[in-house]
Amino acid sequence: MSTAFAPARPGAAEDPVDTLIKSIRIPPRPSLLADLQRELASPEPSPNAIGRIVASDVGMSGALLKLANSATYGRGRKAKSIDQAIMSIGINQVAALMTGLLARQAIPANSAALASFWDVSTRRAQAMVFLSRRLRIGEPDVAHTFGLFCDTGLPLLMDRFADYAGTYAAASLETERAFTAIEEERHATSHAAIGCLLARNWGLSGDVSWAILQHHDYAVLDDAACAPAVRSMIALSLLAEQAICKYRGLESFEWNKGGARACAYLGLAEDETAELVDELVEAFHDEQ
Repeated sequence: MSTAFAPARPGAAEDPVDTLIKSIRIPPRPSLLADLQRELASPEPSPNAIGRIVASDVGMSGALLKLANSATYGRGRKAKSIDQAIMSIGINQVAALMTGLLARQAIPANSAALASFWDVSTRRAQAMVFLSRRLRIGEPDVAHTFGLFCDTGLPLLMDRFADYAGTYAAASLETERAFTAIEEERHATSHAAIGCLLARNWGLSGDVSWAILQHHDYAVLDDAACAPAVRSMIALSLLAEQAICKYRGLESFEWNKGGARACAYLGLAEDETAELVDELVEAFHDEQ
């Protein structure tokens, strides 16, 4: 675990890593997200109350309807209102979609190196929902949230370090070492550690936070002591990564590092894996 999470000893000088982490701007939790989370935490969450929260933002309303009617989330009948969208895809999935939209507003990825950041994150989240449902592993809305947030530390590090674009390029092309090992070597932290802090600050689930922290540590897939929900999210994200790279005509170095472990954990044979990846690629093309 990153030393960013180690508590300081009373009277001890502040750890330089702690100082560094505090210098990275973590966007505060949006008020609309806090409203959604409060309603979801109530004994009986109200679809009408959630609908009013969503409807208070025109951009969110339009985006929700578009997502609810997409090939990934749609159920055949087109949703024509926020209430219909909520009834169609469920309260928890609506909350996950809105959390993602708010994240996109709060965490801009404007650099050339991250030009496709949110497109890739959105595809990963959609793929995670598909895989969670198809394989009946975990909760689709939790998988969606992890898919969106697992790389949110990237734009924050890009904003903090002038030379991070070089680190990102080197880590993306690394064929053996962990992506995060390159980041920690150069910057004393990683996008996984920063993404975990963001998830905690935004009130996301503990499983999502831990999965974000460990999503480049594929050894956890063999670790029975690690929570099944965390291992499942990491395994599904590798399948999603493979599908996204195939759709974009790229080789997935992350799949090469951890794909075999992911398939073993999920109990997938080679032909089953290939079929799932092909289905996801086809779904991505249908979304164009």
